[in-house]
Amino acid sequence: MVDMVTYRSAETPSGKGAGDENFPVGSFLLPSALRPHVAVFYAYARAIDDVADNPDLMPDEKVTRLEGFAATIRGERNDAAYDKAVRMRASLLETDITTRHCLDLISAFKQDAVKGRYANWAELLDYCDRSASPVGRYLLDLHGEDPADYRYSDALCNALQVINHLQDCQTDYRQIDRVYLPLDWLGEAGGKVEDLDRPRLNRALRVVLDRCLKGTGALMDDARLLAGNLKSRRLAAESTTIVKIADKLIGELSHRDPLAERVELTKPQFILCGVAGICAALFRRG
Repeated sequence: MVDMVTYRSAETPSGKGAGDENFPVGSFLLPSALRPHVAVFYAYARAIDDVADNPDLMPDEKVTRLEGFAATIRGERNDAAYDKAVRMRASLLETDITTRHCLDLISAFKQDAVKGRYANWAELLDYCDRSASPVGRYLLDLHGEDPADYRYSDALCNALQVINHLQDCQTDYRQIDRVYLPLDWLGEAGGKVEDLDRPRLNRALRVVLDRCLKGTGALMDDARLLAGNLKSRRLAAESTTIVKIADKLIGELSHRDPLAERVELTKPQFILCGVAGICAALFRRG
C-alpha cells in the first residue's frame, strides 16, 4: 500500500528546468498574479516526470512513488516527501481547480514507468492526452477560460509533445529504452527501433518522422484557433507564441536530422516567436 511507504523525499530531480522546455513557462506574458501558481504546477509536473524517467529506479518503485504523489493530490496524505504535490494541492484549493489535470499527468507517467513502445499513432495520442493536454487544460482553467476550448489547447499541447519526442528520439531510446515512434509506421517503412542508435537518420526513420510531422501539422490546424477564442489577451499572446514556436520546430525537423544534431530554436528565433505572439494578441479584434 502507498500509505505504508515513507521516503525522506520521493522526488528524484533530474536537474532539468523551465529553460529546457520548448515553450515559455510562466513567462511575463501571463498575469503576474497567476505566475506563482503556474510555477507550482510546472515544478509538480517536472517532479513526477523525473521519477518516471529516472533510469536508476525499477518500474514498480516508480509506480509506488507516483501513487504517493497522486494520494497527496487527492488529500489522502500530507508529508514532506511529496513536497511538490503538497504545494500543488494547496494551489488547487486556492484557485478552485480540479485535481483531474494533475492526476491525468500521473496516469501518463505511470504508463511511462512500464511501457516503452507505441503500436500506432492513436496509441501515442492517447498517451499525449494524459501527458500533455492536462497542461493546457490547467492553464485554461486557471485563467477562467471556457472548457469548450480544451479541444484547441489539447491539439497544441499534443503537437508540442510529439515534437519533443522527435527531438529526443535517440536520447529516449539510448537512455531509458523508450520509443514513441509508431511501430506500425516504422515496420511499414522497413525500419526497426535499433535504427535509432545510428549516427544519422536512415530512409526508414526519415519516412516515419515525416509521417509524425504530418500528423503534428494536422493537430496545429486546431491549435491555431486557440488564441482567437480566449478572453485573456495575455494568455492569447502566450498561446500564439507557442503556436509560432511549434510551427518553427516542425519546419526545422522536416529538413534536419535529430540523430545527427540537437534540433532546437536559436535564441533569436525564440524571441521572434514571442514578438509575433505579442503583436498578434495586441492587434486582434475584441
